[in-house]
Amino acid sequence: MHDLALNVVLLLFVVAILAGFIDSIAGGGGLITIPALLLAGIPPLEALATNKVQGPFGAGSATIAYARKGHVKLKEQLPMAAIAYVAGGAGAIIASHMPSKLLGTAIPFLLIGIALFFALKPNLSDTDSTRRISPALFAITAVSAVALYDGIFGPGAGSFYMLGFVLLAGFGMLKATAHTKLINLGSNLGSFTVFAINGTMLWKLGIIMGIGQLIGAQLGSRLAMRSGAKLIKPLLIISCLALAIKLLADPAHPLRQLIGF
Repeated sequence: MHDLALNVVLLLFVVAILAGFIDSIAGGGGLITIPALLLAGIPPLEALATNKVQGPFGAGSATIAYARKGHVKLKEQLPMAAIAYVAGGAGAIIASHMPSKLLGTAIPFLLIGIALFFALKPNLSDTDSTRRISPALFAITAVSAVALYDGIFGPGAGSFYMLGFVLLAGFGMLKATAHTKLINLGSNLGSFTVFAINGTMLWKLGIIMGIGQLIGAQLGSRLAMRSGAKLIKPLLIISCLALAIKLLADPAHPLRQLIGF
């Protein structure tokens, strides 16, 4: 584990618990775990790959918690998760052959747009609304597109899934959150498979943080099921804005390099 001190490993475990808690409610767990891994001295590529080891623990844990309470029917949604798996793996392959600067430029502004949508749209609740496209078309278009992005770049994928489920599938906030975790699990596992083949992961650290993610996801999903939209909506808005600010604050962000800041 790059000879990390025990106290650093324990701190990363606690960070993973927090990330799993927030991610199970509103997404954005990578906003917490990836910077923590980098601060621990782990190189960027290995940090991203290790994040894919622990990510499925949290997404899987939250999915099971939501499914037990009937908020997502696993058997019915497995084909959609399979599409996300394939697209996530394809995205990870693409990422190894192309620069992500173009995506990196646009993503913060898309996240701000999502935050504004959820902040300003009236009557957002846990009640389903009108479905705009069929489940099959939604899986082929929205799910595959976001999963591909998740494999290529990653940050904010949960927020994009949420937007799709609410805007296109007509899901209420809690139902959208539950389904987002399952689909996110699919795309995470797809990109995880590619990284595993390339052998860039710190397995022991990833598994330790994965256990933390599992604990946090259980706590977060239970709180989300008790509080519903009144908790999910503000956390989603905060998560989107925080991730957008973090991306724009990065000195390596293409826009900052372009304008000379």
